Amino acid sequence: MQITSGQATLAAELVGQCTGEGHKDILFLHAGVTDRRSWTPIVKSLSATHRCISFDARGFGATTYGSEVGWSPVGDVLCVLDAVGSQRSVVVASSLGGRTAVDLALSHPDRVKALVLIAPAVRGAPYPEPTEREATLDAEAERAQEEGRIDDANALEAQLWLDGPASRPGRVVGAPRELFLDMNARALRSPDPGPMAVVDDAWPRLGEIAVPVLVLAGDLDVSDLRAIGRQMASRLPDAEFITIEGVAHLPQLEAPDRLTAVIRNFLESLG
Repeated sequence: MQITSGQATLAAELVGQCTGEGHKDILFLHAGVTDRRSWTPIVKSLSATHRCISFDARGFGATTYGSEVGWSPVGDVLCVLDAVGSQRSVVVASSLGGRTAVDLALSHPDRVKALVLIAPAVRGAPYPEPTEREATLDAEAERAQEEGRIDDANALEAQLWLDGPASRPGRVVGAPRELFLDMNARALRSPDPGPMAVVDDAWPRLGEIAVPVLVLAGDLDVSDLRAIGRQMASRLPDAEFITIEGVAHLPQLEAPDRLTAVIRNFLESLG
């Protein structure tokens, strides 16, 4: 499915039906090192009882776009929701997608039923200093990208985000690693979509989010996101924080069955 938003053609998918009692629309927003394919096992499971919506953000996956001044990730989300006829959805979002989800909940609260945020980024959050290992991996990956060594940058980002900065390099193997490297390579090679619209910091406004929120983080993830996730949950009116053991930044790749079970339990709690 292709959906137009400004100068972008968003590559999107709609799977499942939402016809019975307890069935919900679920919107999936991917991390900044993946694309919509990262949700495939979870969508496959949940689409038996819910309607699942996912798309590639600008700069990721199969979405195409021109350089556009003032484009908005929230605007892209609204175009997708309108195109599939979803008035109100549960938003499941990872990392960079979490930032968009929070911005959506603040700017259009009528479109959000609940939030599941996996190691979310938050505008204006008081991020603590990274560990030495985290800072080193991040700096080396950035330098490799600037020098055009995309494969090296991709490998370093796999260590940071897939394996976890304190884990041995190559901890995650097989299909999850292959998929990560393919998704992130596309992102690293994508052109800049242009400057985004200016958005106010979300951190001071978290208390305005009245819907139920589940915040998750892997215990092997980077330290600043784990810390911010805990603080975020404490600042939200109706939130819970859960640590997922033995995974890093992307449990949707490492442990999709466990993550699906957590999401399903949360959906059932919403009634």
